[in-house]
Amino acid sequence: MGKDSGIIEVKDKKYPEALKQALKKLQPHLGQKRLFYKGNWPVLSKAEGTCPEPAEGTCPEPAEGDDIFKNCLAVVGSRHLTSYGRRVTEQFVTEIAAAGVTIVSGFMYGGDEAAHSAAVKCRGRTIAVMPCGIDIIHPANQKKLYQEILDNNGLIISEYEGDTQPQNFTYVQRDRIIAGLSKAVLVTEAALNSGSLITAGYGRKYGRKIFAIPGQITSEVSKGTIKLIKEGAEVATEANDILSYFKVLVNPTKAKGLPMSPSWRTSGVPQTSSILEQKIIDQLKRESMKADEMARCFGIPVAKIGTALSLMQLKGFINQDNGKYYVN
Repeated sequence: MGKDSGIIEVKDKKYPEALKQALKKLQPHLGQKRLFYKGNWPVLSKAEGTCPEPAEGTCPEPAEGDDIFKNCLAVVGSRHLTSYGRRVTEQFVTEIAAAGVTIVSGFMYGGDEAAHSAAVKCRGRTIAVMPCGIDIIHPANQKKLYQEILDNNGLIISEYEGDTQPQNFTYVQRDRIIAGLSKAVLVTEAALNSGSLITAGYGRKYGRKIFAIPGQITSEVSKGTIKLIKEGAEVATEANDILSYFKVLVNPTKAKGLPMSPSWRTSGVPQTSSILEQKIIDQLKRESMKADEMARCFGIPVAKIGTALSLMQLKGFINQDNGKYYVN
């Protein structure tokens, strides 16, 4: 494995080939010569077919981490992520990362943070591409997540050294790296002016597959994903839509980060213990609701609904955000 930190020059064989070829498609002044990193950069490149000091003429099995660049998916979304956006990000990323696909994102709060967090929670691999110097944690309040990425054998990457401060243009420069490292780009939630569309735009220039998760047409943070779909992005409604593109399968033993009970994870249907619980599930599949709204809908006391909702949360069937309940 590589050092805990270092520099990879573009001429180095360890430089990601997908990124190198992608940047060649841009104007020369948008290219770059090196990447700074923290974490365990892979020493062995399976794609290159090289191996250091082979024993008896054979190439050893790659160490954990040597495949981090092999199957990368860029996952980006709005900084103003809604509860819906966070749920779908967590659901998609958990299954995709558990299947061995590396999640690449930009470490900002909102969509990026949700993607990185979901990946580390299911012990998947993730790469954070920073818009600042390699020695800066930005945003600073995500220090814990930063360390979790490194502890989980992930990587922190930047093309800026030291304590270079982020600027407007460095976010755009970062986006081209995120797309360049990845075989495909998934946009979970985005407004029309979202930087996620910039990442998707670079993905198109590189010839990458673009996926978008549909949202409510009345939501401002769904208008960007709707625009992408109109322009030809593939609609993603489940993780398998993306995993089939990567030709990999869900690893059920690693997909423990999903907020579902084991029986639901395999069958797709929660094993409720009462008629009321099933009625609640059916209603929440249609739309998120508050406890008092459900009480009026079903014509039963709100206290009884409240008790059922609390039990269902403990079972992992539902969750609550801003007073509204939704199906996990």
